Amino acid sequence: MSTSPSMRAVRATGHGGPEVLELAEVPVPDPGAGEVLVRVSAVALNNTDLWTREGAYGRPGAPTTRSGWRGPVDFPRVQGADVAGRVAAVGADVPADLVGRRVLVDPAIYDAEGPDANPVGLMGSERDGGYAEYVTAPAAQAHDVTDSPLTDEQLAALPTAYGTALGMIERGRLRAGETALVSGASGGVGLALVQLARARDARVLAISSGPKIDAVRAAGAHAVLDRAGDLAAQLAAAAPEGIDVGLDVVAGQLVADGLPLLREGGRWVVAGALGGYRLDFDVRRLYLHNAQLIGSAMHTPAHFDQLVELARRAAFQPVIAAAYPLERAAEAQEALARREHVGKLVLRP
Repeated sequence: MSTSPSMRAVRATGHGGPEVLELAEVPVPDPGAGEVLVRVSAVALNNTDLWTREGAYGRPGAPTTRSGWRGPVDFPRVQGADVAGRVAAVGADVPADLVGRRVLVDPAIYDAEGPDANPVGLMGSERDGGYAEYVTAPAAQAHDVTDSPLTDEQLAALPTAYGTALGMIERGRLRAGETALVSGASGGVGLALVQLARARDARVLAISSGPKIDAVRAAGAHAVLDRAGDLAAQLAAAAPEGIDVGLDVVAGQLVADGLPLLREGGRWVVAGALGGYRLDFDVRRLYLHNAQLIGSAMHTPAHFDQLVELARRAAFQPVIAAAYPLERAAEAQEALARREHVGKLVLRP
C-alpha cells in the first residue's frame, strides 16, 4: 500500500464540456532534477483552459479536429497555467534556500534555451498545471516575487494574460506616443493590454461592450468604443489619422475592417480568435502601406522577465473579478465562458 502523500487536483478526463472536470485525490508530484515543488496559493483561469478542455485549437489542415494547444492532450490532465505559490521542496541541483520563497511560475514550455525562445507547450496542457494543491515547475521558471506588494490572486493573474499582452506589445513594437487599438478589452488579456500599453505612454483606444465600458476606461483607456455600435465611425472620430498598432484577441471580421485603419508602417498583432479564425481581407492594404500582420502566442523568457520586474514593484494592479475554491473549478469555467465579468477569475486551492 502506497504511503506517498496525496493532494486534491481537478483533472480534465477528456475533451468536452465542464462535466469532464473531476476532483480527484492524486499523489503529490515529486520535483525532478532542476525542478521545484510549488504549493499553489492561487491559480488563474484563462480561455486556454476552456479551449484545451474543448479541444478547440484544431490542427494544421484540419481546423475542426479536436486538439490541444499544440496537439493531442495526454488525459487525464490537471489544468491551470497561471500559478502563484510558495516553494515547498526542491529537486536535485536546486538550491535548498528556495524553499519558502513566494514565486510566480512561467508556464511556457520553450523550444530552446535563451531569452528569445518560443513557447511550444503550456503548463495545464502539455504538462500538469495548477488546478491542484501542488505542482512542479522548472526552478529557472519559478521567479521569486516574495517582496511584491501584489496579492497571490493578482500575481496568478499575470502569466498567461499579461505575458500574452506583453508579448503582443513587444512583437508589435508599440512605442510611446503611438496610438493602439485594443479589442476584447474587458477580458483578461484585453485589460492587461490596456494597462501595459498605457504604462508605455501610448494612446489607448479600447473596444468593449456597454456594461463594461466604465471598467475599461478606469483601467486606463483614453477612449472606449462600443462594439455594439458602428465601430468604423467611432474609430474615425477617435483616431481620424488612423492607428499605429492593433492589439487584437478577437480576429474574425475585425482584422479585415481594421487593416485599412493602420497608418503607414502600422502593425496588426493577433493573439486570439474569439470572433472567428477564418477571414477575407484585402492584401493590398498590407503591402501598399508597408503594414504587418503579426501572430503572437504568449511570451518569450525575456518578456516574462520584464513582467516579473513589473510585478515586483506593482507597476499596475491586475483586476480580480472573483475567486472560487478548487472544487468549484467547473463552475468557474462556466462563468469564464459567459464573459459577464471584467478582469480575472481565480481558484484558491
